Amino acid sequence: MEKKSVSFMRSLCMGQIEEDVILPFPVLSDSERETLQTVVTSVGQLMDSHSKDFRSWDEKAELPPEFIEELRAFGLFGLVIPEADGGLGFGAGAYSRALQEIAKYDASVAVTVGAHSSIGMRGLLLFGSEEQRARFYPKLSTGEMIAAFCLTEPGSGSDAASVKTTAVKDGDDWILNGSKI
Repeated sequence: MEKKSVSFMRSLCMGQIEEDVILPFPVLSDSERETLQTVVTSVGQLMDSHSKDFRSWDEKAELPPEFIEELRAFGLFGLVIPEADGGLGFGAGAYSRALQEIAKYDASVAVTVGAHSSIGMRGLLLFGSEEQRARFYPKLSTGEMIAAFCLTEPGSGSDAASVKTTAVKDGDDWILNGSKI
């Protein structure tokens, strides 16, 4: 019998709790737990050394390039990229815990790392071809390239399902139709 795909959130909105989706509660492997502990300790040291800077950076609405370079050096742009491709290969639990540790110090930094690793790279992680992954993972895992998702459009805000902009291949070029905010 084929197992049907269940959306936990959709079911929850319909008043049903799909316990088989969340139970048993996920457990980190020993190796992932060990790597995560190293990351959490390192993040604590990095972020603590900048605790006096976060307020002024937030007021200026910027993260200095030198700090972004430190995030790169700590490997924080490769959290979810597979180890074989230069990342840490974290699953959802370890990834979430790493972001929690970053956010404990500064939410803007957590959003920067999180947007890169989640919404920015999600399409590549889930649907990218081997050729695309080989091309982009090395630069994404080191933070040389920071992933983004051009989501917001007039009339759709942040509702990805109502995005109207299209990209159509035309020979060697792409024709973009639509607008972004």
